[in-house]
Amino acid sequence: MAIVVNLDVMMARRKISLGELANRIGITQANLSILKTGKAKAIRFSTLNAICTVLECQPADILEFRPEE
Repeated sequence: MAIVVNLDVMMARRKISLGELANRIGITQANLSILKTGKAKAIRFSTLNAICTVLECQPADILEFRPEE
């Protein structure tokens, strides 16, 4: 897929665990893990907004477009 999820990078930079982030944004650890590993097919804007608020980042810090060759 051409969209790469860099959530793990931002979590490491902010020194926040999967469990803590999940609790702070109000979703399950399982759903956050699916997003973090790039297995999610979609993300709600409300979830992306919550993640960016907690991690103090921009959506582009988490989602990256890499054209497939």
